[in-house]
Amino acid sequence: MGPSRASVNFAFTLPAIHDAVERAERRATPGIEDIARFHAAQVTDRAHREVVGPLLPGGGPSGLVSFRGAVIAEWGDVDRPEMCFSVTKTVLSAVAGAASDRGLLPDVHAPVEDTVDLPVRLGPDLTWRHLLQQTSGWAGELWGKPAHVDAQSLRDGGSAAYAEPGAAWAYNDVRVNLLALALTALWRRPLAEVARTELFDPIGASPTWSWHGYREATIAVDGTELSVVSGGAHWGGGLWMSTADLLLLGELFLERGSWHGKQVLSTEWIDASWRPCSVNPDYGYLWWLNDRLHVFADAPATGRCARGCGDRHLLWVDPARELVIVSRWSDSVGLLVRDISDAIPV
Repeated sequence: MGPSRASVNFAFTLPAIHDAVERAERRATPGIEDIARFHAAQVTDRAHREVVGPLLPGGGPSGLVSFRGAVIAEWGDVDRPEMCFSVTKTVLSAVAGAASDRGLLPDVHAPVEDTVDLPVRLGPDLTWRHLLQQTSGWAGELWGKPAHVDAQSLRDGGSAAYAEPGAAWAYNDVRVNLLALALTALWRRPLAEVARTELFDPIGASPTWSWHGYREATIAVDGTELSVVSGGAHWGGGLWMSTADLLLLGELFLERGSWHGKQVLSTEWIDASWRPCSVNPDYGYLWWLNDRLHVFADAPATGRCARGCGDRHLLWVDPARELVIVSRWSDSVGLLVRDISDAIPV
């Protein structure tokens, strides 16, 4: 099923939710109209700061809250596409799930090099699961960006340095871009096309979204140069999508991959995506898990989320409450999740 914008009589929760939304709107992220300057301030490495993918100015706070499939709060321009930043990673995971469901990726434990031919060296022990959980430890370079310069790895407690596959977790856009490269080779099609046919068209997403890569990001497949999208926006690019369309994606996961009776993603893939990684229990297949209250300390442990740009873009899914929250360009979003969750009975 998909969300309806019909009003729902939950009067005992709505005042608290509306108050939470008003507070979130007042916490608008400043400076996003000059996205190049804003983006530059987020990139801390000095050696490779050049933006090599497109940027999109921000449009201000927006959001949607759905409860049991009905929208109960809405603010801002929910139909305007925005950069998704690292929320893109979760969509990349869903594209991998579609490949798994269709038999293109029968074993996530298989070495990537045994499955596809790539223009970079990975090593025989690096598996698809390592890429999906950000535990690959890959030390290579893609399109002029070496993995070791991605300071995000250090920000979230990981290490940008090389580690044996599976030994350590690190939040790293270069290694996620390696997954995008491998999935493009696996599908033998641009991933934007795959996402449209396998995910977004089946759930009724608008035609306004787009998915971008870096200027020189391509791979030769069957004699044709295919564009390779980026899995985040550390150096530009990534998924650009509206708040309304992100809500649809959240509803798909809330419904365990089912949409109006059609299984778009398997329940097995949903379960695997939300299964904690052994070296970082707060992470699944490019999903954040709040089981230990490490993602948002005051939010429910039952929540799973996609996060981007320091949580300024958030897709929150809480199956226990039948709740989906999408927030864009609002600071301190953990307060919004806490306040809305407190207003929803379990």
